[in-house]
Amino acid sequence: MGRLSGKVALVTGGALGIGAACVTRMIEAGAKVAIVDLHDGTGQALARQHGGNARYFHADVSVEAEVAAAIAGTVEAFGRLDVLVNNAGITGPNKPTHELTEAEWDRVQAVNVKSVFFGTKHAIAPLRAAGGGSIINLSSIYGLVGAPDLPPYHASKGAVRLMSKTDALLYAADRIRVNSIHPGFIWTPMVEQHIASMGGDPEQHRRDTGALHPLGHMGDADDIAWGVVYLACDESKFVTGSELVIDGGYTCR
Repeated sequence: MGRLSGKVALVTGGALGIGAACVTRMIEAGAKVAIVDLHDGTGQALARQHGGNARYFHADVSVEAEVAAAIAGTVEAFGRLDVLVNNAGITGPNKPTHELTEAEWDRVQAVNVKSVFFGTKHAIAPLRAAGGGSIINLSSIYGLVGAPDLPPYHASKGAVRLMSKTDALLYAADRIRVNSIHPGFIWTPMVEQHIASMGGDPEQHRRDTGALHPLGHMGDADDIAWGVVYLACDESKFVTGSELVIDGGYTCR
């Protein structure tokens, strides 16, 4: 019996990086998983890889109707919903606050914050129907501490942290647990793109970024996926409103 046997999960941003690792590890643990993303080719290929245990749904997570349709499609395909992983996110422009445009700010909040709102809003009914469940919101170390870059991203991840606590209180009586995960730098396409945008020698930037963590290196997507499996399964039945920090010691300072 797998840790997630009988459970149905939905992962936004599930085609690549941390999301794809979450999909794979949850299926290995016995779940059926809906992959929600804009990267159709990659997402469909991942779903095919897992056969009947996965379905792909195209959705722009900043559009409420598309998120609602993906959740409804998941319930139609698999019969229920037990776990929502609000993983989709973007870094946005790396500019100081006074140089940002309103449109640049709003785009990051739409993808990183409104998507969590939309996902949670439309997941509550099927989670209640299932008798409870788990909502797992991907925040960041920058939902806990600051840094002199990426102001819209850091603001968005702080919002996700407190949204998680609020919803943990609101839905505890429904046996719906809500927690946030706070990764350090994880070697994913998003982080690779961020490092490339810095200019100069990307390998040196990668080494320097890894050295920011007391363990001396960046994490892997699986480091986060295993945390998601834990928060999705019944082993964490007494955990809600918590921050699971997986950051190689970054925030210990």
